[in-house]
Amino acid sequence: MLLRCKGKTLDLSVPRVMGVLNVTPDSFSDGGHYLDPSAAIDRVARMVAEGAAIVDIGGESTRPGARPVTAAEELARVVPVIEAVSARFDVVVSIDTSKPEVMRAATQAGASLINDVRALRLPGALEAAAESGAAICLMHMQGEPGDMQRAPAYEDVASDVTAFLRARSQACVSAGMSADTLLVDPGFGFGKSLEHNLILLRELRALLALGLPLLVGLSRKSMLGALVGTDPGDRVAASVAAATLAVWNGACVVRAHDVAATVQALAVCNAVKSQ
Repeated sequence: MLLRCKGKTLDLSVPRVMGVLNVTPDSFSDGGHYLDPSAAIDRVARMVAEGAAIVDIGGESTRPGARPVTAAEELARVVPVIEAVSARFDVVVSIDTSKPEVMRAATQAGASLINDVRALRLPGALEAAAESGAAICLMHMQGEPGDMQRAPAYEDVASDVTAFLRARSQACVSAGMSADTLLVDPGFGFGKSLEHNLILLRELRALLALGLPLLVGLSRKSMLGALVGTDPGDRVAASVAAATLAVWNGACVVRAHDVAATVQALAVCNAVKSQ
Protein backbone atom coordinates (compact mmCIF):
# COMPACT_ATOMS: atom_id res chain seq x y z
CA MET A 1 0.00 0.00 0.00
CA LEU A 2 1.39 3.40 -1.02
CA LEU A 3 0.55 6.78 0.48
CA ARG A 4 0.97 9.79 -1.80
CA CYS A 5 2.25 12.81 0.14
CA LYS A 6 2.52 15.83 -2.17
CA GLY A 7 5.51 14.76 -4.23
CA LYS A 8 6.67 12.04 -1.85
CA THR A 9 5.47 8.43 -1.78
CA LEU A 10 5.53 6.41 1.40
CA ASP A 11 5.54 2.61 1.16
CA LEU A 12 3.26 1.25 3.88
CA SER A 13 3.85 -2.43 3.10
CA VAL A 14 6.01 -2.35 6.24
CA PRO A 15 4.95 -0.52 9.42
CA ARG A 16 6.25 3.03 9.72
CA VAL A 17 6.93 5.23 12.72
CA MET A 18 5.76 8.85 12.92
CA GLY A 19 7.97 10.74 15.34
CA VAL A 20 6.33 13.38 17.54
CA LEU A 21 7.64 16.94 17.74
CA ASN A 22 5.51 19.28 19.84
CA VAL A 23 6.65 22.91 19.65
CA THR A 24 4.27 23.84 22.45
CA PRO A 25 4.64 24.84 26.10
CA ASP A 26 1.87 22.55 27.35
CA SER A 27 1.76 19.19 25.55
CA PHE A 28 1.21 16.37 28.03
CA SER A 29 4.56 14.62 27.60
CA ASP A 30 7.15 16.93 26.02
CA GLY A 31 5.62 20.40 26.35
CA GLY A 32 8.25 23.14 26.46
CA HIS A 33 11.16 20.89 25.44
CA TYR A 34 11.43 22.00 21.82
CA LEU A 35 10.32 25.63 21.70
CA ASP A 36 13.88 26.61 20.74
CA PRO A 37 14.20 25.94 16.97
CA SER A 38 17.72 24.53 17.37
CA ALA A 39 16.46 22.04 19.97
CA ALA A 40 13.62 21.10 17.62
CA ILE A 41 16.01 20.46 14.73
CA ASP A 42 18.31 18.38 16.93
CA ARG A 43 15.30 16.32 17.99
CA VAL A 44 14.26 15.73 14.38
CA ALA A 45 17.80 14.70 13.44
CA ARG A 46 17.75 12.10 16.18
CA MET A 47 14.30 10.76 15.22
CA VAL A 48 15.29 10.45 11.55
CA ALA A 49 18.51 8.65 12.51
CA GLU A 50 16.45 6.27 14.66
CA GLY A 51 14.19 5.37 11.74
CA ALA A 52 11.22 7.75 11.73
CA ALA A 53 9.63 7.91 8.28
CA ILE A 54 7.37 10.83 9.24
CA VAL A 55 7.87 13.73 11.64
CA ASP A 56 4.63 15.18 13.04
CA ILE A 57 5.02 18.84 14.04
CA GLY A 58 2.37 20.41 16.25
CA GLY A 59 1.99 23.94 17.60
CA GLU A 60 -1.18 23.50 19.68
CA SER A 61 -1.71 20.95 22.42
CA THR A 62 -4.82 18.77 22.12
CA ARG A 63 -4.42 17.02 25.48
CA PRO A 64 -7.58 16.88 27.63
CA GLY A 65 -8.32 20.36 28.94
CA ALA A 66 -5.76 22.10 26.72
CA ARG A 67 -6.35 25.78 25.99
CA PRO A 68 -6.80 26.74 22.32
CA VAL A 69 -4.27 29.05 20.66
CA THR A 70 -4.72 31.55 17.83
CA ALA A 71 -3.74 30.71 14.28
CA ALA A 72 -1.05 33.41 14.42
CA GLU A 73 0.51 31.85 17.51
CA GLU A 74 0.39 28.38 16.02
CA LEU A 75 1.94 29.57 12.75
CA ALA A 76 4.76 31.35 14.55
CA ARG A 77 5.63 28.10 16.32
CA VAL A 78 5.46 25.64 13.43
CA VAL A 79 6.35 27.36 10.15
CA PRO A 80 10.05 28.08 10.89
CA VAL A 81 10.53 24.50 12.08
CA ILE A 82 8.75 23.00 9.06
CA GLU A 83 10.89 25.09 6.69
CA ALA A 84 14.10 24.00 8.43
CA VAL A 85 13.15 20.32 8.64
CA SER A 86 11.99 20.20 5.00
CA ALA A 87 15.27 21.74 3.84
CA ARG A 88 17.53 19.45 5.85
CA PHE A 89 15.91 16.01 6.03
CA ASP A 90 14.51 13.50 3.53
CA VAL A 91 11.44 12.73 5.62
CA VAL A 92 7.69 13.23 5.29
CA VAL A 93 6.80 16.32 7.32
CA SER A 94 3.35 16.27 8.91
CA ILE A 95 1.53 19.27 10.34
CA ASP A 96 -0.67 18.46 13.33
CA THR A 97 -3.44 21.07 13.04
CA SER A 98 -7.16 21.63 12.51
CA LYS A 99 -6.99 25.23 11.28
CA PRO A 100 -7.29 25.80 7.51
CA GLU A 101 -4.94 28.80 7.56
CA VAL A 102 -2.28 26.74 9.31
CA MET A 103 -2.78 23.90 6.82
CA ARG A 104 -2.18 26.28 3.91
CA ALA A 105 0.91 27.92 5.38
CA ALA A 106 2.41 24.67 6.63
CA THR A 107 2.06 22.87 3.30
CA GLN A 108 3.53 25.87 1.51
CA ALA A 109 6.46 25.72 3.96
CA GLY A 110 7.12 22.05 3.16
CA ALA A 111 4.67 19.84 5.03
CA SER A 112 3.29 17.05 2.86
CA LEU A 113 0.83 15.46 5.32
CA ILE A 114 -1.96 17.09 7.36
CA ASN A 115 -2.79 15.32 10.63
CA ASP A 116 -6.14 16.65 11.88
CA VAL A 117 -7.70 15.50 15.16
CA ARG A 118 -11.01 17.03 13.98
CA ALA A 119 -10.98 15.17 10.63
CA LEU A 120 -11.35 18.39 8.57
CA ARG A 121 -14.59 19.46 10.28
CA LEU A 122 -13.70 23.08 10.99
CA PRO A 123 -15.10 25.55 8.44
CA GLY A 124 -12.77 25.75 5.44
CA ALA A 125 -10.55 22.85 6.50
CA LEU A 126 -11.83 20.38 3.89
CA GLU A 127 -11.26 22.91 1.11
CA ALA A 128 -7.79 23.88 2.39
CA ALA A 129 -6.74 20.24 2.58
CA ALA A 130 -8.04 19.47 -0.90
CA GLU A 131 -6.20 22.47 -2.36
CA SER A 132 -2.93 21.58 -0.64
CA GLY A 133 -2.28 18.30 -2.45
CA ALA A 134 -1.00 16.86 0.84
CA ALA A 135 -1.87 13.50 2.34
CA ILE A 136 -4.50 13.66 5.08
CA CYS A 137 -4.87 11.79 8.36
CA LEU A 138 -8.47 11.84 9.58
CA MET A 139 -8.85 11.20 13.30
CA HIS A 140 -11.92 10.37 15.36
CA MET A 141 -12.60 12.55 18.40
CA GLN A 142 -15.80 12.66 20.41
CA GLY A 143 -16.27 16.22 21.71
CA GLU A 144 -13.48 18.79 21.93
CA PRO A 145 -10.18 18.69 23.87
CA GLY A 146 -11.67 20.85 26.61
CA ASP A 147 -14.53 18.45 27.37
CA MET A 148 -13.88 15.18 25.53
CA GLN A 149 -13.08 13.12 28.64
CA ARG A 150 -16.04 14.19 30.79
CA ALA A 151 -18.47 11.43 29.84
CA PRO A 152 -17.61 9.65 26.58
CA ALA A 153 -20.30 7.21 25.48
CA TYR A 154 -20.75 4.81 22.56
CA GLU A 155 -23.20 2.14 21.48
CA ASP A 156 -20.31 0.13 20.02
CA VAL A 157 -16.99 1.98 20.04
CA ALA A 158 -15.36 0.14 17.12
CA SER A 159 -18.47 0.38 14.94
CA ASP A 160 -19.13 4.01 15.84
CA VAL A 161 -15.54 5.06 15.13
CA THR A 162 -15.53 3.15 11.83
CA ALA A 163 -18.78 4.79 10.72
CA PHE A 164 -17.44 8.26 11.52
CA LEU A 165 -14.19 7.70 9.65
CA ARG A 166 -16.06 6.23 6.66
CA ALA A 167 -18.19 9.36 6.44
CA ARG A 168 -15.17 11.67 6.71
CA SER A 169 -13.14 9.77 4.13
CA GLN A 170 -16.10 9.85 1.74
CA ALA A 171 -16.34 13.62 2.28
CA CYS A 172 -12.68 13.91 1.30
CA VAL A 173 -13.15 11.90 -1.88
CA SER A 174 -16.23 13.98 -2.74
CA ALA A 175 -14.07 17.10 -2.30
CA GLY A 176 -11.66 15.82 -4.93
CA MET A 177 -9.04 14.03 -2.85
CA SER A 178 -7.66 10.69 -4.00
CA ALA A 179 -8.11 7.69 -1.71
CA ASP A 180 -4.35 7.01 -1.87
CA THR A 181 -3.72 10.27 0.00
CA LEU A 182 -5.86 9.28 3.02
CA LEU A 183 -5.04 7.73 6.40
CA VAL A 184 -7.45 7.11 9.28
CA ASP A 185 -6.79 7.25 13.03
CA PRO A 186 -9.26 5.89 15.64
CA GLY A 187 -8.18 8.57 18.12
CA PHE A 188 -7.09 6.67 21.22
CA GLY A 189 -7.67 8.88 24.25
CA PHE A 190 -9.78 11.44 22.40
CA GLY A 191 -13.24 11.19 23.95
CA LYS A 192 -12.80 7.59 25.11
CA SER A 193 -12.69 5.90 28.49
CA LEU A 194 -10.03 3.34 29.38
CA GLU A 195 -12.51 0.59 28.54
CA HIS A 196 -13.29 2.17 25.16
CA ASN A 197 -9.59 2.42 24.35
CA LEU A 198 -8.89 -1.20 25.25
CA ILE A 199 -11.86 -2.49 23.24
CA LEU A 200 -10.82 -0.36 20.29
CA LEU A 201 -7.26 -1.70 20.38
CA ARG A 202 -8.53 -5.28 20.59
CA GLU A 203 -10.98 -4.74 17.72
CA LEU A 204 -8.77 -2.51 15.58
CA ARG A 205 -9.12 -4.78 12.56
CA ALA A 206 -12.73 -3.59 12.18
CA LEU A 207 -11.35 -0.35 10.76
CA LEU A 208 -9.58 -2.22 7.95
CA ALA A 209 -12.99 -2.50 6.28
CA LEU A 210 -12.48 1.14 5.24
CA GLY A 211 -9.75 0.06 2.84
CA LEU A 212 -7.44 2.84 4.05
CA PRO A 213 -4.12 2.70 5.91
CA LEU A 214 -4.49 2.92 9.65
CA LEU A 215 -2.46 5.26 11.89
CA VAL A 216 -2.53 4.96 15.66
CA GLY A 217 -1.29 7.24 18.43
CA LEU A 218 -0.86 5.44 21.74
CA SER A 219 2.51 6.74 22.87
CA ARG A 220 2.76 7.64 26.57
CA LYS A 221 -1.00 8.24 26.82
CA SER A 222 -2.99 8.35 30.05
CA MET A 223 -4.68 5.05 29.21
CA LEU A 224 -1.25 3.44 29.61
CA GLY A 225 -0.62 5.38 32.79
CA ALA A 226 -3.86 3.99 34.19
CA LEU A 227 -2.61 0.48 33.48
CA VAL A 228 1.00 0.74 34.66
CA GLY A 229 0.86 3.62 37.14
CA THR A 230 3.77 5.69 35.84
CA ASP A 231 4.32 9.25 34.62
CA PRO A 232 4.35 9.92 30.83
CA GLY A 233 8.15 9.81 30.52
CA ASP A 234 8.25 6.38 32.18
CA ARG A 235 5.79 4.68 29.81
CA VAL A 236 8.23 3.57 27.11
CA ALA A 237 7.68 -0.17 27.59
CA ALA A 238 3.91 0.25 27.81
CA SER A 239 3.91 2.43 24.69
CA VAL A 240 5.98 -0.07 22.72
CA ALA A 241 3.71 -2.93 23.81
CA ALA A 242 0.62 -0.98 22.69
CA ALA A 243 2.26 -0.07 19.37
CA THR A 244 3.12 -3.71 18.73
CA LEU A 245 -0.44 -4.82 19.45
CA ALA A 246 -1.74 -2.14 17.10
CA VAL A 247 0.49 -3.24 14.23
CA TRP A 248 -0.37 -6.88 14.85
CA ASN A 249 -4.01 -5.83 14.52
CA GLY A 250 -3.53 -3.98 11.25
CA ALA A 251 -2.00 -0.53 11.85
CA CYS A 252 0.45 0.74 9.22
CA VAL A 253 1.75 3.85 10.98
CA VAL A 254 2.49 4.34 14.67
CA ARG A 255 2.88 7.82 16.16
CA ALA A 256 5.59 7.64 18.82
CA HIS A 257 7.74 9.75 21.13
CA ASP A 258 10.28 6.94 21.61
CA VAL A 259 11.25 6.29 18.02
CA ALA A 260 14.18 3.87 18.34
CA ALA A 261 12.41 1.46 20.70
CA THR A 262 9.26 1.53 18.57
CA VAL A 263 11.13 0.94 15.30
CA GLN A 264 12.89 -2.11 16.77
CA ALA A 265 9.68 -3.59 18.19
CA LEU A 266 7.78 -3.12 14.93
CA ALA A 267 10.57 -4.75 12.95
CA VAL A 268 10.19 -7.89 15.08
CA CYS A 269 6.40 -7.76 14.88
CA ASN A 270 6.45 -7.35 11.09
CA ALA A 271 8.93 -10.21 10.66
CA VAL A 272 6.63 -12.59 12.54
CA LYS A 273 3.52 -11.36 10.70
CA SER A 274 5.24 -11.82 7.33
CA GLN A 275 5.91 -15.53 7.84
